[in-house]
Amino acid sequence: MFDKILIANRGEIAVRIIRACREMGIKTAAVYSQADRDCLHTMLADEAVCIGPAPSSQSYLNMERILSACAAVGADAIHPGFGFLSENARFARLCEKCGIVFIGPSADVICRMGNKAQARKTMREAGIPVAPGGLEPVHTTQQGMELAEKIGFPVMIKASSGGGGKGMRIAEDREGFSEAFKSAQLESVKGFSDDTMYIEKYMERPRHIEVQILADKLGNVIHLGERDCSIQRRHQKVLEEAPCCRISEELRGRMGEVAVRAAKAVGYENAGTVEFLLDREGRFYFMEMNTRIQVEHPVTELVTGLDLVKEQIRVAAGEALSLSQEEVQICGHAIECRINAENPARGFLPSPGKIQELHLPGGNGIRVDTHIYPGYAIPPDYDSMLLKLIVHGRDRREAVCKMRSALGELIVEGVDTNRDFQYEVISHPAFREARADTLFISDHFPQYCGQRENL
Repeated sequence: MFDKILIANRGEIAVRIIRACREMGIKTAAVYSQADRDCLHTMLADEAVCIGPAPSSQSYLNMERILSACAAVGADAIHPGFGFLSENARFARLCEKCGIVFIGPSADVICRMGNKAQARKTMREAGIPVAPGGLEPVHTTQQGMELAEKIGFPVMIKASSGGGGKGMRIAEDREGFSEAFKSAQLESVKGFSDDTMYIEKYMERPRHIEVQILADKLGNVIHLGERDCSIQRRHQKVLEEAPCCRISEELRGRMGEVAVRAAKAVGYENAGTVEFLLDREGRFYFMEMNTRIQVEHPVTELVTGLDLVKEQIRVAAGEALSLSQEEVQICGHAIECRINAENPARGFLPSPGKIQELHLPGGNGIRVDTHIYPGYAIPPDYDSMLLKLIVHGRDRREAVCKMRSALGELIVEGVDTNRDFQYEVISHPAFREARADTLFISDHFPQYCGQRENL
């Protein structure tokens, strides 16, 4: 087992990883930018190293500075968390060259699955159901238009290196294609330094279902059930739950089996997520694979009783999975709400500032993952997520009631948050009756969208 792990991330996920390491008796080293000098993860780690100014490009995305910090503190391994360098094949390869264990899949696997166009091609060759669309990458508007006309409108335009809802646009018809393509491609270049796009058929009102998988270095691969991530705003997840109460046991089993088959097809190791779109006829299609821990991993932890971060660390150290597929049990229902520093009434405008007062809810089946505290100044340089509020109940109805109660108890003063918006979502009859698809927010909360949410 590792003696010391460096966490190449910030905020709540860095705190989450530090706590897992503490319980395992592993020392931790944090990295931080000048803007994050007072962030909680720097206080909880055994040691902390400043790696540069506030801009991510000069700190959390600076591979050389992170590797230098790792060497300076004598860490055996790096945990990348999510975002930043977590799905960067070059960084994983540099870790390998430096003799540092990257807690995640190999650089080759990240490269194959991180490029969404390549991943679709790989999955189709492995016999995994893939949404209709092109298998080859697209670089120009003309190439994209020709492919879109073959597929048939409406189509989804996506960045091959994309993630987090960035670099995605829907083209309803030929007239709107060029503008949508150029907009998505520009966003891809700015966010991922890559102009490679791909085109697929747009699926009307699907559910977004993802399956959590774990794989060790010994060839064992299991799935831990699914999460329903259909509640989204501009392709970014707002609320997640596990399991999905609208799929049958037979369909659940098939989706899990396909996810495991997808992981085996690329020789996957560590934690990962296979994402599917599920149509109204019960047909599901591979969308992408996230080669890292997910923001929403706590809901899977609550219904399985597993610690996914600890499993990641054990697998990276060469240990076998702690359980078999037959031993996986899904108990009860869990829901996660992402609480962000933003103003929904102003188009979800980010709201940096100082936390004046903070009260976190508690009680049986209530969990809060966060890095904030009274007096903490939220920097304007990074993602606006303040905390994740997660609840677990005996069934979905109890979980919904617990989340309503927990949201009502949560107090964050000093900055605007989306707490009240999340309360409206969880209280809506369509959500309570589990009738949500990916257009739920634009259908039921148009006042917060400004324009059709999926465009």
